[in-house]
Amino acid sequence: LEQVLFEIPSSVTSIESFAFDECSSLKSIEIPSSVTSIGDFCFNLCSSLKQISISTSITNIGESAFNGCSSLKQISFDTSAKVSSIKPDTFCKCSSLKKISIPSSVKFLGHHTFNDCSSLTEIEIPSYVTSIDNYCFAGCSSLIQILIPSSVTSIGEGVFVYCGSLKEISIPSSVELFKDRLFDSCRSLKQITIPSSVISIGNYCFQDCSSLIQISIPLSVISIGEGAFCSCTSLENITIPSSVNSIGEKVFSECSSLNQVSLPSSITSIGDMFFYQCCKIH
Repeated sequence: LEQVLFEIPSSVTSIESFAFDECSSLKSIEIPSSVTSIGDFCFNLCSSLKQISISTSITNIGESAFNGCSSLKQISFDTSAKVSSIKPDTFCKCSSLKKISIPSSVKFLGHHTFNDCSSLTEIEIPSYVTSIDNYCFAGCSSLIQILIPSSVTSIGEGVFVYCGSLKEISIPSSVELFKDRLFDSCRSLKQITIPSSVISIGNYCFQDCSSLIQISIPLSVISIGEGAFCSCTSLENITIPSSVNSIGEKVFSECSSLNQVSLPSSITSIGDMFFYQCCKIH
């Protein structure tokens, strides 16, 4: 199967789940304006599919709908698109996708939505999105910068893990939690501002951010998780504010350039491997 041109009655309103699952030779498809729903795994592993247009009639795109479409270079949403959420794994492993503009109708980005979109360099998140779920952009190794709008109140675990080219990101003051592995292995990230709304830095949040030179922790933060800054090999100094009353193990493990740390009196114990292989700490 190489090409499908829908010439069907306007009474057809949905393409059901797994309809074109693993049609690996499918190169092009035209979805008629009568269709309002694309089911789960609908075009899963259609590895030759190069482009897709989402019309204003489509209100639902199912989970993993375009998962593994490794040749997909262009996704065009109609300017009046009505899709309210992009569900889990929808564009996961679309490794040829370089750019996408998410329509303003979208309010939620599901987990692993753009996971392993390794060619993605640019993405526009609309100002109505309130939540970005776990590992949404994980493995987007070509993503250089991203702007998170002030409408976002929740960012899940590992959302930017392995975004090795990410150099710049702005997190809005509407976010309260930096969850586990949020920036794990973002090796090009040199600096980041933690907004004063944040109360917790999760486990391994900045692990292996090897280019991170400085970071300022606001007084709003009360807890820092295990391994939060481990293997930040360029980090030279850091001040833990007096607001922090809980701090995990291995927090600065393998921070080989770290030479100065200021700890508040509120910290009563230092966990295992806290300064492991911090050879410049005296």
